[in-house]
Amino acid sequence: MPNHQINPKKWIDLYSDYLFNYTISRVSDREIAQDLVQDTFLAGLKSMNNFKGEASERTWLISILKRKIIDYYRKINSKKGKAEVRMIYNDTENEGDWLEERVADPFDKNAEDKLQNSELGDAILNCLSKLPPKQAEVFKMKTIQGFETEVICNELDITPSNLWVIIHRARTAMAECLKQNWF
Repeated sequence: MPNHQINPKKWIDLYSDYLFNYTISRVSDREIAQDLVQDTFLAGLKSMNNFKGEASERTWLISILKRKIIDYYRKINSKKGKAEVRMIYNDTENEGDWLEERVADPFDKNAEDKLQNSELGDAILNCLSKLPPKQAEVFKMKTIQGFETEVICNELDITPSNLWVIIHRARTAMAECLKQNWF
């Protein structure tokens, strides 16, 4: 399996500061943030062969890191007797990544998870086909493909504020559709 331009030897130099800053703003504890970044690099190493090159290396590592942060909060929450925790992302790049919370960890799968993810994937594609074309395109580029806001705005010739209105409407419609057709 080819590794599509993945180079773990450069991860620390290229991404550790970015990943740490991303994490510290969500967990507010330096030691935990450092551990989560290390766990992300380790998970990335373990699943290097899964990297398809469809997103940038940094975007791929961020998606692993988001899962690690969610798992961290689920773990500490379950110790308090709670089954779930809702994380709200409010940074400019990843406003409300609600989809992340509903998809099983791609790096920790069993047969039931694979079936469930396959069903969810079909439901997402079905709901995506019901969106207006521009909303669907923006949703795919931002949420699924992980393109940066600037890239999407340049490619679709829209303003950042217009992008966020479109993405908000698309996410709302997708959430409602998935609620009715999958959950």
